Amino acid sequence: MDVTQASTECTAVLQTIDDAVICDRSFPEDILVGVVGRGHVLVEDVPGTGKTLTARSVATALGLSFSRIQFTPDLLPADVTGTHIFNERERTFEFNKGPIFANVVLADEINRAPPKTQAALLEAMEEGQVTVDGETRQLPDPFIVIATQNPVEQEGTFPLPEAQVDRFLVKTSMGYPDEAGEVELLRRRADRETTSPSVERVLEPEQVEQLRRAPETIRVDEDLLEYIAALARETRSDGRVEVGVSPRGTQRLFEAARAYAAITGRSYVTPDDIKRVARSVLAHRLVLTPDATVNGVDKSQVVDGVLESVPVPTVEAPDQNA
Repeated sequence: MDVTQASTECTAVLQTIDDAVICDRSFPEDILVGVVGRGHVLVEDVPGTGKTLTARSVATALGLSFSRIQFTPDLLPADVTGTHIFNERERTFEFNKGPIFANVVLADEINRAPPKTQAALLEAMEEGQVTVDGETRQLPDPFIVIATQNPVEQEGTFPLPEAQVDRFLVKTSMGYPDEAGEVELLRRRADRETTSPSVERVLEPEQVEQLRRAPETIRVDEDLLEYIAALARETRSDGRVEVGVSPRGTQRLFEAARAYAAITGRSYVTPDDIKRVARSVLAHRLVLTPDATVNGVDKSQVVDGVLESVPVPTVEAPDQNA
């Protein structure tokens, strides 16, 4: 699949999601960056904004299997990965797959699960496999986790360790719709009998695989490689930051920029592509100093400051026919 076709398919997917979900276009774009960039997505927002509907809509539009796991404090790793069950007729143990065996897995309120269960999900996200009773089993390909957590009601939650948060390619937020959007939401609700809108399938699983390979053909000039590295290094020297972006985070910014370029239909990355994805890729990887945390410094503000302080290279658009 070439870049032009990839952009056309992505536009169709985004339009289908827009028809079902009332939100700013940047939100489904962030999720699609995660999908095309072969990563996972963390969505942090208040309840009732449509996070579950969005995740299900993305899976349906992409033609992929979908599973939802409601994370709770008593959730065990076996509840996620699956377990062996004794078959009395055959007198053998059979593996019963858990809900993680799907292409798109919605890990709802992931910060309510205990650390051991979070760790089981971590292996799945990083390795594309799970280990049950010493036996490793491969997960479906593609495998995409869309995890959610609420910034409210922190009583009884288990905050994600920085190492696990770093596994997400993108962290984004849906936000409240504007007044016109909320009125449209009521209008749509009044015109249908079901509570959830229908979403049409746009792609087939094999097309999704081709779509995820498209960014590998995207050109990134040397100046932009240096720009990406400079952004990451600048976060480490910021006085408000205790732990800056890791080398893995630098690579993820590179991958996300290429994915966004593919979504927009360009065969090369521009500085604006990097700026567009920088906040959603870098902010959640920062660990602020205690003073910055007490003073209410927002991680996104740190990224914005880094983008302003690092000189932007002047890159000429390459000849598309070359």
